[in-house]
Amino acid sequence: MAAIRIGIDLGGSKIEGWALGKSPQPLARRRIATPRGDYDGTIRAIVALVAALEAEAGAEGTVGVGIPGAISPATGLVKNANSTWLIGRPFDKDLAAALGRPVRVANDANCLALSEATDGAGAGAAVVFAVILGTGVGGGLAVDGRPLLGANAIAGEWGHNPLPRPSDDERPGEACYCGRRGCIETFLSGAGLARAYAAAGGGNAEAETIAERAAAGETAAEAALERYAGRLARALAGAINLVDPDVVVLGGGLSNIAALYEMVPARWGEHVFSDAIATRLAVAAHGDASGARGAAWLWAADERQMRAPG
Repeated sequence: MAAIRIGIDLGGSKIEGWALGKSPQPLARRRIATPRGDYDGTIRAIVALVAALEAEAGAEGTVGVGIPGAISPATGLVKNANSTWLIGRPFDKDLAAALGRPVRVANDANCLALSEATDGAGAGAAVVFAVILGTGVGGGLAVDGRPLLGANAIAGEWGHNPLPRPSDDERPGEACYCGRRGCIETFLSGAGLARAYAAAGGGNAEAETIAERAAAGETAAEAALERYAGRLARALAGAINLVDPDVVVLGGGLSNIAALYEMVPARWGEHVFSDAIATRLAVAAHGDASGARGAAWLWAADERQMRAPG
């Protein structure tokens, strides 16, 4: 049987799997619920998902996995994961043992960046900064079509910096799972938008509902989205000042809020240290499939595509 590439995107609520051959279209694609809080159950779920994808595709393949965290070069254990049941575990080694084959594991935002830099919204761009806006908030970088890991495996990990230029009512900020307060993630996650909506008098609602209400002209929803866009503009301006990307690509559930692609660039100019801003803000061309697609491409034909830590 011809070899294929399996890509797994391990999220906080769902696990997406793709089987890719030579075509960009999947030979098989499946989505299952994440066994939240259950490390062994997560390993078993991925093994079963890989088996199902390979059975449907009719071929065995390499396996790449994007996770909401990173494998520490110092310890070999997962760190910085908002799916906290992964933290401190040798996830790549345990999954490889369960599958009976090597695996490659990378941060999910790096997988997004790799996918979008290859043939998505950042195709042809020298520097792509990819941002996940969802249950958590993370970032990843692709430079010349290659994921940039960094010495500590945290390149582009932007969600746990403090929100830039906070106003008095933004200090000290919400507590974050990382142990700090006022992280970008606490403001720009789905929960962060929901808090902004409640603070504007809108009550309890999910991010998608808030966006729909804002589009319909509801005052509280418009105010919450305005606040969210301003915070996102400040936070992205900090990243632009650091790495000066050609394009910022948004993924995750909140990337589907169409208004952000006008609201944010209109607001980031006052915070970017430049007389003009050529950086584009774009939605991920492959949507929530980019994580799995990028994970599949961790096994690249050209091994220079991936610089292993250590």
